[in-house]
Amino acid sequence: MSKFEYKAINSNGKEISGFVDAVNTQEAIGRIKDKGYYPIQLTETEDKFVSEPVSTSGGHVKAPVKKGGVSKEIVIPFLGIGVVKSQDVALFTRQLATLIDAGLPLVRSLNVLHDQLKLGPLKDVIESLSKEVSAGGTLSEALAKYPKIFNSLYINMIKAGEAGGVLEIVLERLAEFNEKSLALIGKVKAAMAYPVLVVVFSSAVLLFLTLFLIPKFMDIFASMDIEEMPVPTMLIMNFSRMFKNPLCLGLGLGLVAALIILYKTFSKMKGFKLFIAKIKLRVPVAGELTRKIEVAMFSRTLGTLISSGVPILQALRITRGTMSNELISQALGRVHDSIREGESIAAPLKASGAFPLMVVNMIDVGEETGSLDNMLIKVADIYDGEVDTTISALTSIIEPFLIISMGLIVGFIVIAMFLPLIQLMSSIGVN
Repeated sequence: MSKFEYKAINSNGKEISGFVDAVNTQEAIGRIKDKGYYPIQLTETEDKFVSEPVSTSGGHVKAPVKKGGVSKEIVIPFLGIGVVKSQDVALFTRQLATLIDAGLPLVRSLNVLHDQLKLGPLKDVIESLSKEVSAGGTLSEALAKYPKIFNSLYINMIKAGEAGGVLEIVLERLAEFNEKSLALIGKVKAAMAYPVLVVVFSSAVLLFLTLFLIPKFMDIFASMDIEEMPVPTMLIMNFSRMFKNPLCLGLGLGLVAALIILYKTFSKMKGFKLFIAKIKLRVPVAGELTRKIEVAMFSRTLGTLISSGVPILQALRITRGTMSNELISQALGRVHDSIREGESIAAPLKASGAFPLMVVNMIDVGEETGSLDNMLIKVADIYDGEVDTTISALTSIIEPFLIISMGLIVGFIVIAMFLPLIQLMSSIGVN
């Protein structure tokens, strides 16, 4: 049994320290958590040597420990708060842009943001950024150490801003880009919330009918010794038996799992990805929504990168990496090759068939007038509005469709279950 000295955060957010006896570090962390504390530093103590805890950034805390003449490290991850959300990055960017625009030096701005944040991974990341910049490094180099938090678009825009001496302007554009991108994603999620809720509720109702209500009716029918069941009733009863049969249920779940595995396997193949991408764009209403979202993201990303001073070929490579539709991604690859050979953007975009003619024409005009970045931002603004309109149209179609479908299914089950009783009552009346 060893003794561990710890520092932790209690439920009130205050830092406390103490000692705990445990066999190893894992048990020590568990005992600290059992007390209701969040461990941030841990040191194994001995009579001859007690090390000083050392705090590190990046979501971990390391404490050197010396035991038997050998130094070792104990690593405590940020338990339960290890994810930096996109909303947090957007807010950090907006606040940093505001502070720098107000005249504060970069390091001081980072320190101000660090001090106002609660304990969490982003706080440690900002501390690391501040130390890197204070030591003479650039902000883009510091950001590049956290690729899971700051993507290539973010890093390259910061790099271009540093090279042009317009970091505050680039941060402002980044903040606006992040906010509008999150707003677009938020609209899609909000539109899908109601249909998902209806589907979940409908599935729960059908599960209840299949597992509990239909078997009750089956027992009643068995006690009545009905000779011939109506076809709808037989279908519903057989479905219920299959659903309650462990073998049938296992085969069904296995089939679903196999289909998911096959889809994930094939989805890695370019040909299959392109096939699925084409289908997604051809689905009525939903395909148009997918196209408009992709066009809006493409236009805003490329326009923001170009306006921030990122070279056009590099901007296209970054933009292509943000596209989720393979057809549009391949079209941007052809655009990249076209520009590298000295040609225009508009021609390969038009040839791909993935972009509306209005977008192609606006980009063509932007190239001719030398204001491609401004034209791309205008296209993005237009298609943000188009996304709103299409989402409203799609929602107005999906909602009544789901409600009517649910009503028809439940109605069919109810009628199928009462048909034998109606037939029995009719036969009694005739007799």
